[in-house]
Amino acid sequence: MRGVGIVMKVIWQGNIVDRMDVHVDIEDRGYQFGDGIYEVIRVYKGCLFTGKEHINRLYESASKVRLHIPYSFQQMVDMLTRLVKENELQNGSIYVQVTRGVSPRNHLFPPATVETILSAYTKEFSRPVETIYNGVKAKTVEDIRWLKCDVKSLNLLGNVLAKQSAYEAGCFEAIQHRIGMVTEGSASNIAIVVDGKVKTHPANHLILNGIVRQVMLQTCVSNHIQVDEAPFTLEDLMRADEIFMTSTTSEITPIVEVDGTIIGNGMPGPITKKLQSYYEEEIKKQCGSYCL
Repeated sequence: MRGVGIVMKVIWQGNIVDRMDVHVDIEDRGYQFGDGIYEVIRVYKGCLFTGKEHINRLYESASKVRLHIPYSFQQMVDMLTRLVKENELQNGSIYVQVTRGVSPRNHLFPPATVETILSAYTKEFSRPVETIYNGVKAKTVEDIRWLKCDVKSLNLLGNVLAKQSAYEAGCFEAIQHRIGMVTEGSASNIAIVVDGKVKTHPANHLILNGIVRQVMLQTCVSNHIQVDEAPFTLEDLMRADEIFMTSTTSEITPIVEVDGTIIGNGMPGPITKKLQSYYEEEIKKQCGSYCL
């Protein structure tokens, strides 16, 4: 672990440099338009957990918004792995961002000669044990975002407003819905459990196909837990036996109260606990033994 006062290393345009040496141009399109994409990759014991899946999604997002990443997949893996080592990061995350570059402000794409801007940095934090095992409260909000939620873009104002609304209501997460149909959280995917079956919104343009969501669904199949990837309503949500959220930083977190209504018996349910256990096994498989 780096000591206090040590300047953190970051990736800037393919090079690892001191963070204080990086300067963002006022006309960077990420800054002015939110014209870019990003990923957050979890690190356990110095290992990039589901790193390849996250990097694949970064390239998929880039393709969907016609953004060129001037590095190969393997170059990206190598850069991020080196960054973790340089910062001596054991447990935390990597934030990776690509913007369409620096160009005089214009809604049109800049000329092809304008370089995209790649940056990345690490953040140290431990697993959120308390919320994982005790659960959290959530609030439902209208989903006001654009219709390409499958792109992990920098355009997060709708998510920010939803999350702030939840925070002001004393809740951890906002559960978004479009005309009564639940989509996802402000920073997570949402699933319910009814009669032992897991149900979650299908991976289409209305949600981000979360990496932890994918791991969770795979473990369901491997362990003979029934899954239904289909839309469900607010009424279904409130009648569910269990609710949980999945995300890179929150892992699999039970939601035990929604809009002031207790879900189930107000405690993490049995299916959620099983999925948490399977998820921890996957962490161990990829990154080695991890002590809480």
